[in-house]
Amino acid sequence: MRVQKPHDKKHGEHAVIKRAGRKHAEDDHGGAWKVAFADFCLALMALFLVLWLMAAREQQSLKAVVQEMSSSYTDAAGHKPSIGGGPRGSLIERFALPHHGDSNSPDSGQQRRMYDSPSDLAELSKVLAAMSADAGLASNLEAVVMPYGLRVMLHDTEKQGMFMLGSAKPTERFVALLDKMGPLFAKMENQMLMVGHTDSLKYADDPDGRSNWTLSSARAMAARAVLMRGGMHTESVLQVVGMADRSPLDPANPAASTNRRIELLILTRKQADSVAAMFGPRTKGQALVPGADVGLAEPAELDQLRGNLTGAKAQ
Repeated sequence: MRVQKPHDKKHGEHAVIKRAGRKHAEDDHGGAWKVAFADFCLALMALFLVLWLMAAREQQSLKAVVQEMSSSYTDAAGHKPSIGGGPRGSLIERFALPHHGDSNSPDSGQQRRMYDSPSDLAELSKVLAAMSADAGLASNLEAVVMPYGLRVMLHDTEKQGMFMLGSAKPTERFVALLDKMGPLFAKMENQMLMVGHTDSLKYADDPDGRSNWTLSSARAMAARAVLMRGGMHTESVLQVVGMADRSPLDPANPAASTNRRIELLILTRKQADSVAAMFGPRTKGQALVPGADVGLAEPAELDQLRGNLTGAKAQ
């Protein structure tokens, strides 16, 4: 601040006081505060986005755990809830299968073993039991040596299910077990039947028309897909069947968890040939009466037979 002398009448002077002008705050900082505020808003938005993604992932994981642990849950009417696992109109989960020449595919020239005798099948049973124990599913596998081969039952328990409830999507532990079985079956010459079973609980007014028939078939197909991914040969599976709730392991309790299962019927060579013959080319059957022809008649023979019968009636 500059101060001049006060006015003096004698000398004719005036006092002049000058104050230094104050610059506007914006002149000192420019628009920096606006940039800082924009950065703060952007960081805040990013924080909210990260928190939202974490919450969504947590909710998804929680839902999967609830589905896996609630395999015995039903609604008040005794129906099973519908959990859509795949595209609309399909219950079969999609799994990537190895292509020909894939590194996971077994060597076509590799020598495979045939488990044909009871002792061979008992040995195979022990190997499968050890695999299930390693996967934490020791209580979910039962294997019985039968006259036709080895019956392997992979069933639910009250604590652990093989599939998500009402879905053909296998649980992580079941996938891990099937992944181990795939390479073993790749070295096996036996053929098998794969059969899906459900409990007796019905779907509650499903708009897609799902039923225990479609569910059992879809689960058997899903199990086959995982085994194929593990290297099992295509020709190893002779038939895939869904039996719904028609063959419960616990008939006294049709809704029991053990009734929900996948069965692998590993057949002896003789039994596999018999099953294949049931659906193969037409052959003449064994005559019940000596001299009788039990083969299927040709169309020309049927026309001739009809003509003979018509002529006999006219007479």
